[in-house]
Amino acid sequence: MEGGSKSKMKERVERQKGVNPRIEPFVPTKGHDPRELKSWAKRTGFVSTTFSGESGRNSLSRRDLDNGRDLNVRNNESVGFDLERGVDKTETVSPKIELDPILGRARNRGVEIEPDLGPIDEGSRNGRGENLGRRVEMEPDLGSIDEGSRNGRGRGRGENLGRRVEMEPILRAHNEERKDAMNANGNGGNSANGDVNGNGHIAQAAAPVTEPRKDDGNVDEEVGMGEYPDGEDPSYGGWHQSARLKCGLRENPGLVPLMFYGLQHYLSLAGSLIFIPLITVPTMGGSDKDTANVVSTMLLVSGLTTILHSYFGTRLPLVQGSSFVYLAPALVIMNSEEYRNLAEHKFRYIMRELQGAIIVGSIFQSFLGYSGLMSLFLRFINPVVVAPTVAAVGLAFFSYGFPQAGSCVEISLPQILLILIFTLYLGGISIFGRRVFRIYAVPVSVMIIWAYAFFLTAGGAYNFKGCSPNIPNSNILIDACRKHADTMRHCRTDVSNAMRTAAWVRIPYPFQWGVPTFRLRTSFIMVIVSLVASIDSIGSYHSAAIRMNLKAPTPGIVSRGIGLEGFCSVLAGLWGTGTGSTTLTENVHTINATKVANRRAVQLGAALLILFSFVGKVGAILASIPQALAAAVLCFIWALIVALGLSTLQFTQNASSRNVIIVGVSLFFGLSVPAYFQQYAPETGLILPGYLIPYAAASNGPVHTGNAQFNFAMNALMSLNMVVTLLVAFVLDNTVPGSRQERGVYVWSNAEDIMTDPSSLLDYSLPSRVARCFHWAKCVGT
Repeated sequence: MEGGSKSKMKERVERQKGVNPRIEPFVPTKGHDPRELKSWAKRTGFVSTTFSGESGRNSLSRRDLDNGRDLNVRNNESVGFDLERGVDKTETVSPKIELDPILGRARNRGVEIEPDLGPIDEGSRNGRGENLGRRVEMEPDLGSIDEGSRNGRGRGRGENLGRRVEMEPILRAHNEERKDAMNANGNGGNSANGDVNGNGHIAQAAAPVTEPRKDDGNVDEEVGMGEYPDGEDPSYGGWHQSARLKCGLRENPGLVPLMFYGLQHYLSLAGSLIFIPLITVPTMGGSDKDTANVVSTMLLVSGLTTILHSYFGTRLPLVQGSSFVYLAPALVIMNSEEYRNLAEHKFRYIMRELQGAIIVGSIFQSFLGYSGLMSLFLRFINPVVVAPTVAAVGLAFFSYGFPQAGSCVEISLPQILLILIFTLYLGGISIFGRRVFRIYAVPVSVMIIWAYAFFLTAGGAYNFKGCSPNIPNSNILIDACRKHADTMRHCRTDVSNAMRTAAWVRIPYPFQWGVPTFRLRTSFIMVIVSLVASIDSIGSYHSAAIRMNLKAPTPGIVSRGIGLEGFCSVLAGLWGTGTGSTTLTENVHTINATKVANRRAVQLGAALLILFSFVGKVGAILASIPQALAAAVLCFIWALIVALGLSTLQFTQNASSRNVIIVGVSLFFGLSVPAYFQQYAPETGLILPGYLIPYAAASNGPVHTGNAQFNFAMNALMSLNMVVTLLVAFVLDNTVPGSRQERGVYVWSNAEDIMTDPSSLLDYSLPSRVARCFHWAKCVGT
C-alpha cells in the first residue's frame, strides 16, 4: 500500500508543473496534539482558531453566526471565485480567504468552514477516527488525498491523513503575479524543489511575508511589496497594486535631497495651491494688491496646516491647502443679490462673511472628528459614495473653466495642449533620472506660455488704436475700446499692477480683513460643505495609503485627520484665505508622478512656503499670471480631480451593475438638479458675466418660504453639484443591497487584520509625547 501511494504521488508531481514550494511537510503524531497542529499551521502561514480536540471543535464562530454566512457551499449552484467568501464555489469547503489589497498576499481570517465528509471513509466516523474525520487541515493540493484512505483501506498514518479535507489556501492564478513583488523584498523567494511526505502528499503553503521596519530615526523601507521595474508605470487595474517609491515615508536621504523632494512635491501642486485667489479675489471686487496679499496668506496657511497634519493628523505626507470643495459655495456667496451692486469695500465685506461661515463649518468638522462621530459616520461611507462625490467637485466648474479660458484662446489653447503633451505623451521620458515633464507639467508649461504671452504683449499684439493698456478704467469710456477691453484684460501680461504695489516684506496676520461676520444662512451652507470636504479627504487618505504600501487607516485615524482638518480650516478662516483648508485631492497624482511620499520632505517644503509667504513680491508675481492662463490650467486640474474621484471605484467591483447604476444616477442628478435651480436667472443678470450666472441661484432659486435665510441656504445647497451628488449616492448605496466586497468596504477597513498586526499602524501613530495626552481618546486612533 505504501509503495502504491508513492507511485501515485510521483505521477501527481509530474502533472503539477511549475508548482514547487519548499515547505516542511506536516507529519502527524498518533496523539494529534492540537498545539502541534497549530504550530505547523503557523509555520505554513495559516493560524486556525478552532482545532479538533479544542473547545471550539466543529463549531462556527459567533461572528459568522451573527453575519449569517452560509459556510457550506456544496449546495451552491454558482461557479467561480468569490473574493468576499474567499473560495472556489465548486469546492466542498469554504474557508474565508481574502487577498491583502496592498501586499497582494492571502489574508488569513480564521477557519470558517464546514468540512465535506463525503469522501471520508465511513469507518472514520466511528471509534478512533470520528474526531479525525471532522478535522479540517489547510494544505494546498485538493487532489492529493490518498485513494486508499478514501476507500477505507488506509491504516495508521495514511488513514489519519486520508480523513483530512485539504484545500489550497492561495490561488495558483495569483502566484506569478506576486512573485516579483515578493522577491523584491527578499521575503518570498521559494525554492523550485517541493517536499513530499511519505504518504504521497505534497506539502505546499505560502510562508508569511513580513515587512522590515526600522526605528523612526532610520530609513524606513517603504518599497518592497508591489515594486515595479524601472521605466514601468504601476498598473492601476487592481487595488492590490501600488506605486514604487523612490523615497518612503520615514526615509532620511539627507537634507539636500529632502529639500529637493519637498520643492518638487509643491511645484507639482502649484496650480491647486495658488490659482484659487486668481478666481475669487477679482470676483469679490478686490484689487491686484488684494490678490497678492491673499496668495501670500494662502501660502502661509498651507505651510502651517501641512506641518500640523504631518504631526498630529493622519501623519501621511499630504499637503493641506485651499480646497476646490469650498470654491463653488464661495462663488455662490460672492454672487448673492445683496453684493451685486456693492461698489465700495465690496472685497472686505464678502471676505469677512466668508471667514465667519468657514469658521462655523470648520468647528463642526473638528467636533465631528474629535468626538468620534466620524467613526460612526464612516460605516456608511465607502468608495461607491466617495467616487461620484469627488468627481462632482471637479465637474462643478465646467461652466466656468473653458468659458473663462476662451476669453483669450491664443494663450489658453496652447496652455491646455502643452499640459496634455507633457503629462500624456512625454510623461515617460526621463531627464537625469527624473520624469521632468510629468512632475513639473504645470509649472513648466505655465512659464513657457507666460513667456509666450509676454512676447505677444511686447510685440503689440494687443495694442488697439486709441486704447490704453490701463485696463479697464480708461477704456470703458471709449466706444471703440470697449469691445477690446475684455481681450486686453485677459491676455496682456502687463495688466496687473501687483508688482508695483506689493511690499517686499509683509507678514499675514489673523483678522487682516476685519472681524468676521457670522450669518446663519452662510454658516449652514459651510456646515454641509464641510461634510463634503471630509468625504473628499477620506478618499485621499485611503488612495494615498494604498499607493504608499501602507495599511488603510482605521476609523480612529481617519477621525483624527478630519478633526485636525477642521482645526486647520478654522485657521484659514481666521487668516482670511476665502476658502477652507483640507487635504488636496491632487496629492494622489503627485505621489504617483514623483514616486516620493516622504514626511520630512513635505515638512521642509511647508517651511519654505511659510518663508515665501513673508516676501510680498512672491505673491505679487503669482498674482500677475494672466486670467486666461490660470483658467486654462484649472481646466486640467478640475479634470484631474474628476479622474481621481472616479478612480476610487477600483476598490469596488466596478463591473457590478449595482455600482454602475448608483454612480451614473448620482452624477447625472448631481448635474441636472443644480441646472434646474440655476435656470432661475437673476433679475440683474446683465451685470454678471455668463460664467458666474450658475452661481447666482441662491438668491433667485425656486425655494420660496416665509424665511429668507432658509430660502437662500436651500437654493444655494441644491445648486451645488457635489452636495446633490453626495445625497443621492449616500442614500442609494446604503439602501440598495450589496455585498461588502461589491461595495469595497472590506478593502478600506479591516479591524481583524489590525488586531493581529498592530505594528502595521506605526506609521500613523502620534509622537510619543502627544500620544500620552490623548491616551484616553480611543476614538482618534492614538
